[in-house]
Amino acid sequence: MGRSLVETVMGAVVLLVAVAFLAVAYETAQVKVVKGYSVKAAFYKIGGLKKGSDVRISGIKVGTVNDQSLDPETFDAVVSMTILPDVKIPASTVATIASEGLLGGKYVRLEPGNGPPYIESGATIAKTKDYRSLEDQVGEIIFLATGGKDDGPRP
Repeated sequence: MGRSLVETVMGAVVLLVAVAFLAVAYETAQVKVVKGYSVKAAFYKIGGLKKGSDVRISGIKVGTVNDQSLDPETFDAVVSMTILPDVKIPASTVATIASEGLLGGKYVRLEPGNGPPYIESGATIAKTKDYRSLEDQVGEIIFLATGGKDDGPRP
């Protein structure tokens, strides 16, 4: 009987440590949904950006990607984001799709412009830079290195 009591106590200790570990991991990973005001940005291509991805300014998380949709008129990808209520984004801010590295996930990087006016809730960020994949960049480097001339699409 004494042995089963010890095993029960040890099992409870292991479960408590596991729950504590998950709580610490959840708090430090910043995976909580951001509550704040919503903004949108339209991109030609988003390169694998996912719902729940970060929105960052200077590497600091200030928001979360909520949704993605396709504009039926321009066929641009429209990204809906939520920004922390205490972060005011100037209207001249530029939104870019960035990557955390070769194998890392994608996120929205905001490059704030100068002072007021600020973007209001529900507004759209006017200035965006599209995602450039590694293949696009390598192709551009090869094109420039070979002194190639763009003759347009081939027949």
